[in-house]
Amino acid sequence: MWIVFALLAALAAGAAVVLSKAGIKDMDSSLAFAVQSVLILLISWSVVFWQKQSSALISIDKRTWFFLIGAGIATTLSSLLSFKALKMGDASLVSSLERLSLVFAVGFAVFFLKEKLNWQVVVGIVLMIGGAILISFSQSSAE
Repeated sequence: MWIVFALLAALAAGAAVVLSKAGIKDMDSSLAFAVQSVLILLISWSVVFWQKQSSALISIDKRTWFFLIGAGIATTLSSLLSFKALKMGDASLVSSLERLSLVFAVGFAVFFLKEKLNWQVVVGIVLMIGGAILISFSQSSAE
């Protein structure tokens, strides 16, 4: 079932890139992200209350808070930088380079979470890097 959620997340992320690019055309990228963040906040908390999970908030331990806050900071920085890049560049180029986050995520997972690296993952990383480079150069050769 996790595969379905992951694919739906990828679909939503792809749509978000295109919609964000169209939305920031005539406004500051940071302001656009701030507007979007309010909606993210409202929807996220609505889901928590709908699923009746708000009472679990008090049972979150300090270690988990540390990681959630760190992830929140990283997510915010990533989004602000991504919105700035979208404001300046083509959505297809920005998203292909931004998706190199997958390569960093695998590296961080291996180093910090001690996840195992096998040849299939290494080949996948090489293909992702190659794909991002190919897409990046395809645009510059088209101009």
